[in-house]
Amino acid sequence: MTDHTTGHGTARPTSIAELRAVTQPDEVRSRANAEHWTASLYLRDVSPYLTWLLLRTRVSANQVTGLMILVGWSVAAALLIPGIWGAALALVLGQLQMLVDCCDGEVARWRGTRSPAGVFLDKVGHYTTEGLIPVALGVRAATWPISGADWMWTTIGCALGLVIVLNKALNDMVHVARANAGLDKLVDRRDAGTAPSGRRLASLRRAARFLPFHRLYHSVELSILAFVFALLALVIGHPLADRILVGALLPLAVLATFGHFVAIISSKRVRA
Repeated sequence: MTDHTTGHGTARPTSIAELRAVTQPDEVRSRANAEHWTASLYLRDVSPYLTWLLLRTRVSANQVTGLMILVGWSVAAALLIPGIWGAALALVLGQLQMLVDCCDGEVARWRGTRSPAGVFLDKVGHYTTEGLIPVALGVRAATWPISGADWMWTTIGCALGLVIVLNKALNDMVHVARANAGLDKLVDRRDAGTAPSGRRLASLRRAARFLPFHRLYHSVELSILAFVFALLALVIGHPLADRILVGALLPLAVLATFGHFVAIISSKRVRA
């Protein structure tokens, strides 16, 4: 659905500076959860140039999101290629997914076509990608053809994917709970003050900043880890390196999810 009162419709930007001003406002760059660190680091500097090209076509913002979904799935598919080259391809595709993820919102903001469907598709892309990558890591750890005790590693990969998806869902559960309780929507800003109450939890939160393992489960971080451990495998061999990675990620994911739940339930986000 196009909203010509808030966007530029089919008009094209006259400069990259104009495009940035419209598609990268402060409320976008200052988001705490929706803005990945790679976007802040460099992707938002690059994305307007790809968005500029997309705006010269009839491709809709939702179709760009569909492309993001396909690129995300290809990250998991690349990890099924044994050895360093599959991990290297996954690393590149993980960055490409985030670049396209920046562009779909920029196309929508320029044209004024932001919609619930676009938000939904974006969620589908991230949930499915971050659920499939651990499964692919489990298959890598099991090696092909899989037989006997090797199936344990695919099971661990599937369990890891389930825990990661649950951890992601906790944030959306907060929004659903607040909406059902008739509370205002949370502001997604770094200074929004959503820290858990209580000294002990606040101390644990500060400690987590020094060892942020809870941030390892995004598609970008997972693809980086897969590449690092593929390099390690050149020294210690496959599938040992892959098995160390998957075996370590599962208990850390469980711990991160538990900590996330405790932080939410003890914060003001779920209180009237």
